Amino acid sequence: MPFINSMTNIKMNEEQKEKVKSELGKAMASIGKPESYLMVNIKDECSLYFGGDGKTPCAMLEVTILGQGSREKFTKVTEMICDTYKSVLGIEKNRIYVRYAETEHWGYNGSNF
Repeated sequence: MPFINSMTNIKMNEEQKEKVKSELGKAMASIGKPESYLMVNIKDECSLYFGGDGKTPCAMLEVTILGQGSREKFTKVTEMICDTYKSVLGIEKNRIYVRYAETEHWGYNGSNF
């Protein structure tokens, strides 16, 4: 049950959004979270400032998962996210933050896991 909220301060075209969404799915699948349950929110052209600079491309991602993760798994996902945002959007890895949240309760389809 992963949810990824992605925010960038750059404009993304539909092809970039589709590629990012697909690569985020691969990142989640690599740690055992099926892409079929992944929900992604992509917000571009946000008023994001990194180090006081709002003109240089940057990104903030919030990754919420059901259950516990491990440092190793989160490190793997962060690496994959940063590689994707660098290659697809040209955002330098040192201008990307990724925040992780683990939850034990997740509602879906009228019930809870």
